[in-house]
Amino acid sequence: MRKPIVIGSLSIATLALASVTLLAQQDKGSRPSPPAKAECKLANGKSITVDYSSPRAKGRKIFGGLVPYGQVWRAGANESTTFVTTGDINVGGKTVPAGKYTMFAIPAEDKWTLVISKKTGEWGTAYPGPENDLARIDMKVSKTSAPVENFTIAFDQTGNGCTMRMEWENTRASVEITPK
Repeated sequence: MRKPIVIGSLSIATLALASVTLLAQQDKGSRPSPPAKAECKLANGKSITVDYSSPRAKGRKIFGGLVPYGQVWRAGANESTTFVTTGDINVGGKTVPAGKYTMFAIPAEDKWTLVISKKTGEWGTAYPGPENDLARIDMKVSKTSAPVENFTIAFDQTGNGCTMRMEWENTRASVEITPK
């Protein structure tokens, strides 16, 4: 009677250990849309950090296809894209106080809208609604010089500020950011 219980317990323990090992191997870095970070250093030691997951195009039609025009998009994959600023800033002419926010975008063929939401902690596509918006900001749209396989958010230094750009497929959306 004891032998089957011991063998059963050992089998369950072995399966549990194998599961934990497998999950540990599947860390964030091995995801199809790995984590990425963009940072901008502003005057007076202020900074902006954007944490996002970077999906791949993989031959798919992205804007107007996988990412529909005119709908709120999480600007990345997996966890929500976070936008953290250590000081008050102007984003496209709108004031964003120091703090942590969730960032979304509404792509269109000729212009994008950047959405900075006060609500944080969402996962995936869960847009918390316009009542949680801190700001909606127009972004300039242009074509990239070559196709972009990995969705990318990056900052380019410009004087005392920076330009935040999002690039994927053949599209670039950008907005100017300056310290307040």
